[in-house]
Amino acid sequence: MGNSRRATTPRLRVGICGGGIAGLVLAVALSKYPDIEVTVYEAASKLTEVGAGVGIFPRPWEIIRKLDLEEDLLKATEIKRQEGPVRTFVYRKSDSPEGMEFYTLVTQGTLMVFHRSDFQQVLLRHLASSCRTYCGKRLRTYTQRPLEPIKLYFEDGSTATCDVLVGADGIKSVVRQTMMTEKAHLAQSEGRRAEAAECLASIDPMWSGNSSYRALIPAERLRAQHPNHRVFTQPMQYLGKDAHIIAYPISRGKLINFVAFVSQPHKENTRFNGPWVSQVGSEEMAARFRKWEPEVQALIHCVDQPLRWVIHTVRPLTTFAHGRIAVIGDAAHAMLPTQGSGAGQGIEDAFILATVLGNPKTDASMASIQRALKVFDVVRRPRAQEVQERSRLNENYFSLNYRDVDFSSLRDEKLYARLVELMETVKQNWAWTWSTSPRDIYEEATALMES
Repeated sequence: MGNSRRATTPRLRVGICGGGIAGLVLAVALSKYPDIEVTVYEAASKLTEVGAGVGIFPRPWEIIRKLDLEEDLLKATEIKRQEGPVRTFVYRKSDSPEGMEFYTLVTQGTLMVFHRSDFQQVLLRHLASSCRTYCGKRLRTYTQRPLEPIKLYFEDGSTATCDVLVGADGIKSVVRQTMMTEKAHLAQSEGRRAEAAECLASIDPMWSGNSSYRALIPAERLRAQHPNHRVFTQPMQYLGKDAHIIAYPISRGKLINFVAFVSQPHKENTRFNGPWVSQVGSEEMAARFRKWEPEVQALIHCVDQPLRWVIHTVRPLTTFAHGRIAVIGDAAHAMLPTQGSGAGQGIEDAFILATVLGNPKTDASMASIQRALKVFDVVRRPRAQEVQERSRLNENYFSLNYRDVDFSSLRDEKLYARLVELMETVKQNWAWTWSTSPRDIYEEATALMES
């Protein structure tokens, strides 16, 4: 990560608020264009990723390969990448003393899994030396006026300017808040009151009704008590009514990423009063899963103080861009994690945004930037919002909320048959992540820029 400056005047100056996965992938992608100046502003005191595991399916992995990140990322994981059929998850119904294995999800190509900090460090190493990064820069607001650069105002009293501002600042995005407020005021002034109300309603994240307990389990601790636990050799998902658990190895098998989800469907799109992330005692989580099978208990007994995440999402936005401002990643479409596609969608956002900004027709003029961002919005927003909805459906399915089926009343062959039916529905809903290519959005964006 370097801080050298270009000797020539840049064609375009791009400011990126947020140094998470989406923001850094955008910075890496823009580094391919030597006449674009890139500056990353991160609110935290240093560039670190919050969270544990991140999964990348074959579709976004094509972008990873195109950005020359594949070789270094493969060194950061114990998983061997395959192109053909892969056993991706094994599923068990586990909300009773005797669990039942009922499905193996086979995908085309490998779901690559990383520790988030490992993923981030690879991205940082691939930034161009000319890319400037500043930490401790929490955005307070911005202004964009005709014929003037965008001006950024930070909480520490400092300011900066850019030609394009990209909000990659997460689910509590200040960029989204300011952008949608601007758009609402414009709509209101032009008499479009319904549109103004819709813009304002999408500013604040909403509780999804779901919470998760997250922990990293030292593999040796689990192995000492349960040396043959299947999670050592196979990513697992354990399903039950209004709850499910995912567990898989990361950090070259040294850790088990463990996430236990609890669903309250009737509280979807309500406001949660309290901290979104808090450390809790293991007793709270253990009580919720006390009737689950021994294989699950073995994992839970290895968790001392999990982090409880109250999972919020962003309502579907009316636009991902306004004027010379755009939002990407969680700032644009924070979604439930049940398609494993939040990071992948951020990568697709970054790739397409870099494609339109890097197009030779895009310069620092307002009309040129607005045209490029319009193409980005047209190409990315419908697809990202479809994935938001698919993720919501997967959460319902994994929590056994499926077509009003009462799984607790079924036994033996009937239970097995309905569970398989459920997972076939999940697979159809999920198959796009390994059966489609991002070439479609790249070609569409390129064609629109050339038209």
